Amino acid sequence: MRIPEGTDIDRPLRVAVAAALDRKAEDLEVLALSELSSFTDHFVICHGNSARQVQAISDHVEEKLREIRVRPGHIEGYAGGEWILMDYVDFVIHIFSREKRRFYRLEKLWSDAPRLSLDGKAAG
Repeated sequence: MRIPEGTDIDRPLRVAVAAALDRKAEDLEVLALSELSSFTDHFVICHGNSARQVQAISDHVEEKLREIRVRPGHIEGYAGGEWILMDYVDFVIHIFSREKRRFYRLEKLWSDAPRLSLDGKAAG
């Protein structure tokens, strides 16, 4: 487990969302998967407008989470900057280029998952 014992999962998730938005992540969604999946509780999905912006979002998320002593279990796709997956075990962050997000459509694949508003409550 990468999140220190006793840490409220909501805090790292809120920090990750705020960090992504700090770097102008677009159309950010948080999907609650705990009732649908055994591998993670939440997906954070967003996109940037260039490979450099996708990488900048990833860098800032990782930096801000490290400040609260939360480290990723795995990061992949960084070099290409088209789809970066950041696995924090209890939540997974997907940062896409606009084109890759349209192609993979994770939100449609996980359409049964409740969406959370940015304050962590169920979205309408």
